[in-house]
Amino acid sequence: MSAALANYNEEFKKALHREGKLNDFFKIAEDKTKIQRVYIAYAVVGVLVLWLMFGYGGQLLCNTLGFAYPAYCSIRALESYSKKDDTQWLTYWVVFALFSVLEYFSDILVGWVPFYWLSKMMFMVWCMAPIEANGATVIYNRVVLPLFNKHQGTIDNAINKATEGASGFLDQAIEKAKDVAAEQQLDKKDE
Repeated sequence: MSAALANYNEEFKKALHREGKLNDFFKIAEDKTKIQRVYIAYAVVGVLVLWLMFGYGGQLLCNTLGFAYPAYCSIRALESYSKKDDTQWLTYWVVFALFSVLEYFSDILVGWVPFYWLSKMMFMVWCMAPIEANGATVIYNRVVLPLFNKHQGTIDNAINKATEGASGFLDQAIEKAKDVAAEQQLDKKDE
């Protein structure tokens, strides 16, 4: 266990020194405070954890973090030539949407679960983790895809019926609008 923790700690330290905006931010913070960036990062993570556990606006913070980073990565994935990152982030968004719908219906229970927003944030970090078997991939392959395959025909039929109904309604609305326009034209000519 401690070897795995040490490994994660080393990876965390390496991530703080990778080229990019994060490195620039921590370099400035390190220079101004004279505190090593790893301790600054631990402090930021600690404040976020405490905020999610006890702070006002934990829901907003959790949902913002669960949306902002994946949205950024999704845009980068769309602009890259690799298909692998597109698949990773599409999978995340499918699981995120499913979880959001389920959460809506269990909203009453959310207030009763201790440290719910921290737990949800940890779940979403697992879902967006840059590993092969991250949470989104596991949930998609074990829950979403089997359910989709089982009910795909029913879903397709419902979508087709809704599309036909909407198309018929739109055709009727267009015809009615034409009739109203023609009546208004006749009324103007009579005046």
